[in-house]
Formats: sequence, C-alpha cells, structure tokens
Amino acid sequence: MASPSFAYAIEPLKAEHARSQFRCGLEVLDRYLLQQAGQDLRRRVAAPFVLEDLDNQRIAGYYTLCATAIQVQDLPPELVKKLPRYPLIPATLLGRLAVDSRYQGQGLGTFLLLDALRRSLMSEIASYAVVVDAIDAKASVFYQHHQFIPFPNQPQRLYLPMATISSMFEG
Repeated sequence: MASPSFAYAIEPLKAEHARSQFRCGLEVLDRYLLQQAGQDLRRRVAAPFVLEDLDNQRIAGYYTLCATAIQVQDLPPELVKKLPRYPLIPATLLGRLAVDSRYQGQGLGTFLLLDALRRSLMSEIASYAVVVDAIDAKASVFYQHHQFIPFPNQPQRLYLPMATISSMFEG
C-alpha cells in the first residue's frame, strides 16, 4: 500500500478542518462532511476521521466508523454454524468513505480503507466484522476487491470478518 505523496495526518474531525472545500463527485458524501459529520461526532453516533493534506490544509478524504450489529440470519448458513446462538452479532460500520476529486486516482481510497480496518481491529470493543453499505456498484466492486463479502440477500451490503482483517495486518 502506498502512502500519500504529500505530508498528511489522519485524525478525528475537528472544527478547524476546512470541510467546505471538499468535493468527491457525490453530492451526498460532500454534504455529509459539510453539514452532518460534526453533529454526528458531537452526538457520538459516528466517529469521522479525515486525511488532511498538511501542506495545503485541505481534506483529501474521510471515513466514518460506528457500532452496528449483524443479524445472524443475514449471514451464510456455513458461518452461522460457527457463531454463538445470538440473534445479533456486534460489528463495526464503515459508514462513509470518500476521497476529494483533486486526490482521486492516487490509491487514497485503499489507504483510508486500510486505516479504518486497522482502527477497527485495534478497538477494545468486540466486533465480529466491519460492515459497509456500498453507495453504488462501483463502490461495491472496490470493497469486494479488498476481500469484503456481500451479504447473501443484500448485495450492496458487505462485510469483512475481523479474522480476515487480523491476518491482513500480521507481520
């Protein structure tokens, strides 16, 4: 994985981050960062993280993490056999992931995804998997490229077991 070609920091969203200049090409993701991310952070319903280009004081990308649960019945039967008999299994939701259009094509989506997976793995809160709701088919392909598995009856909802994430970061 290549790191950004600019001086950067990945940190929780702060009031001083220049959110108004962020444009990724999907208005819903731009609007979320501008209008909703700060509220979600204050209300503790999501944890937004930004990739900041330190030289230009610009947000190059962002993602959000929060707690969720997977209904066991939504998982493939061969997995259900290996899980405790609970109706819900704890998971981490990667709610949003976006890269500013000025930085696209540099591998920063993968860079941000791996940072989100690492943070999820390092959390002290139990989580069976990271879950994502792909915003479109292109996003679904991106996540499947990174080993995410579509839920059998919800092809735009995907998951990556923590056991797989752990093996990605070994060594």
